[in-house]
Formats: sequence, structure tokens, C-alpha cells
Amino acid sequence: MKKRASLTKVRTRGFRIVALGGGTGLSTLLRGLKEHVVRRPDELATAARPITDLAAIVTVTDDGGSSGRLRRENRILPPGDIRNCMVALSKDEALMGRLFQYRFHAGRGLAGHNFGNLFLAALTHVTGDFIEAIRVSSKVLAIRGRIFPSTLSNVHLVAVLENGRVVHGETRISASRAGIKRLRLSPSRVRPLPAAIQAIDQADLILMGPGSLYTSVLPNLLIPEIAAAIARSKAPRVYVANLMTQPGETTGYRLADHVCAIQKHVPRGVIDCVVANRQAVSPEVARRYRAEGAAPVTVDLHALRNLGCRVLLDDLVEEHGVLRHNAQRLSQLLLEAFLHR
Repeated sequence: MKKRASLTKVRTRGFRIVALGGGTGLSTLLRGLKEHVVRRPDELATAARPITDLAAIVTVTDDGGSSGRLRRENRILPPGDIRNCMVALSKDEALMGRLFQYRFHAGRGLAGHNFGNLFLAALTHVTGDFIEAIRVSSKVLAIRGRIFPSTLSNVHLVAVLENGRVVHGETRISASRAGIKRLRLSPSRVRPLPAAIQAIDQADLILMGPGSLYTSVLPNLLIPEIAAAIARSKAPRVYVANLMTQPGETTGYRLADHVCAIQKHVPRGVIDCVVANRQAVSPEVARRYRAEGAAPVTVDLHALRNLGCRVLLDDLVEEHGVLRHNAQRLSQLLLEAFLHR
């Protein structure tokens, strides 16, 4: 594996991190990293591994739930994953975060919608620009970072399943229980946001995942300019593995299978290292996930090293009825492993 570029220059200006994905995985990652973001130059000297720019590049293929309804009825990009990232990066998750995550449970036309989704939809119509709506919402939430949709195009996912069926739309793909043979975007060529490409070009660390392999991570990498920017980057490029397999999408997948799926869809190398969990899941939670067709992702070290990947393992599980990555432990691991002072 080629040696990545020296980080000498970042010692005086802090570090720039780009994280790509969607769903709860990306927001969990951002929640841990935001604690290391500095806002003033005088904080650089005292912070151990200061982050001066944290940029999230978010997939916009969601077509279900509140996001899907707003997308179809208001002709805007799906706001849900972007809303989750904003809340994760917000200064005050306790109040403003709860407000943006509030879901209406009654009301004709309102039931099922999140306040944050409606706020973004309204701002998009008021300003006439989805990016401006994100900027204003980010200011309201005082977020510690920047958020970009991967594209402004109205893009959908199309999957060819192992049984030969062609499935259109993220919701249907996630609900399918057949393996996925190939994934593509429709339309196939969409333009990324220039600011997202610039963030990748300037990054000192590029993170992909955690999140659904086929519906959160790969949709960003299927945009040719994004994949090309990651491929040419000299920064460490890290895939953060899911804790569990997902029924249908990754049933029976080992970690090397995840990497192979990315390599199959992206013509140039975009992964230098994988970060994965080594902590056992409690029997009770494991049984519950197993009943739903999910299992812990097996880390096959030999196969991963044969793929040219460095492997980092740590205890990364946090259990609260459901399994999530421990945001603080994951962010600390990433900063210690890849950003040196």
C-alpha cells in the first residue's frame, strides 16, 4: 500500500476531515468528531488533535418516509439524512436537536413528518435554493462543521439483484431480501457539488461509513467526480465498517466482501484502511438482531490484507436496545491513528 502524504503542514492550521455517507451511521460519526472541532485560532495551541474543518457529504437517494413524501410533493432533495447530520453537529442537541427531530404523530398531512424536514422544505421554497436552506438551518443550529448534499440532481438508486430482478428506489432495495449484484444511479451521470469536491481535495482524512453499504456509502461513490477526487487524494482514506450485517443488502457478508463490493463499483482504489469492531455483542441483543436476519460483521483479516487494506480494530459498540458505534471512542481512535501532531 502506498504511503500517504505527510501531515506536516496541518500542524499549524489544524486538520480537515471529510466524512461521506448517510443514515444514522454518518450522524453517529459526526457526533463524536464535532467535540474536536475548534472555532478560534487560539484553540489550536491547546487542542491535542484540532479539527478546523469537518465536512459531511451526504447521499440524497432516500425516497421513503417523510423525506420521500417531501421529495415527491415539493420537488426538493430528500432532507432527512441532511437533517440528521445537522442535529449531530449542532451546538445544542438537547433543545434545538429535539425540535428538528420532532415527528408529528397526528394531523392530516402532518403525521409522519419531522419538523426539521418541514423547516428545510420551507426554507428551500423561501430562498429558492436547497444549499441556502442548509446554510441557514446550519446557522440556526450553530453546527460545528459543513454539510453538502453529494449532488443537487434528482437522483434515484437502481439495483440488479442476484436473482436477476431490477429494483428501482432506495426503499425497495432496502426491503428486498435478495442479494445485490450491481448498483447504479439514475440518471447515471450527475454532477457533484463543487464545494464537496473542494473539501475532498483539501482533506487530511477521508472517511466512508459507517452506514448501509448499498444505500448510504456507495451512492456517493457512484458519482464519478467524487470517486475520482477520493482516488487522487493523498490523505488516508478509511472505510468504517458497520457493526452488523443488513438483511438482504449484506446478508452473509464478511468485512472483505464490503470492500470488494466497493472495489467492484469504483474503478480506482479509494480505501487504504478499514476500521472495525472487535467487541462482543451481548447475547440478548444478538438474539434480537439474529431474529431479524442480522449478525455481527466478521472481520477476515487475511482477506482484507490481501486486498491491500490496513486493519484497525477496537471496542466500538454502544448498546441501548439497539447497537450503535460508540461515537467518542470511534472518533478518538480515528484521530489517534491518522492525525499526528
